[in-house]
Amino acid sequence: MTVEEFFELSAGKWFSHRTSHHLAFKQAEDGKSEINIETLPADHPEVIKLCQQYEVDPSTATCGARVTWNGTMEWDEEKHEGSTVLVTVPDQDSPDEGKLLREMGYAEKAPVAGRYKIGTDGALTLTTEYETMWSEERLWFASPNLRMRVSVLKRFGGFSMASFTSEIRMGGAPAKAAEAANSVNTPSG
Repeated sequence: MTVEEFFELSAGKWFSHRTSHHLAFKQAEDGKSEINIETLPADHPEVIKLCQQYEVDPSTATCGARVTWNGTMEWDEEKHEGSTVLVTVPDQDSPDEGKLLREMGYAEKAPVAGRYKIGTDGALTLTTEYETMWSEERLWFASPNLRMRVSVLKRFGGFSMASFTSEIRMGGAPAKAAEAANSVNTPSG
């Protein structure tokens, strides 16, 4: 699977349920969200604008996505909503990995670029370094309509949070996306 296929398969409306473990406080919390993911072509004005913001040649971008979310966490019941644009810029010598440009999201106070890598198993791993923390997130499809995510967040020299998220598509997967997911989940031979 390519990163473009992963983004295509991710397009749509999702129900997300996340369980986070705050390791320092030995506490867990649940959160629920509705997530909308819209793919953006490499020549979309928002993709070009984000590339220019990072001083990256827009012709090197392969795809983008606009992600919006609206949810709650059990500890505050306050609405958590927002949106961000993501853009992939593959490494010249290895198209399965590269930069992931990101607009400001929920946790960021400024735009930040991370790294992405698509594994041979079709899973997408995102690694992002911030001023005071580091995060790694791994996403994969159990089926075309079920996506899983695990992440760790490390601050000030120690792991501070780990989370598991299951996302269920609220509606059917586009045909092309379903074919891509089935090709990853079907043993060859």
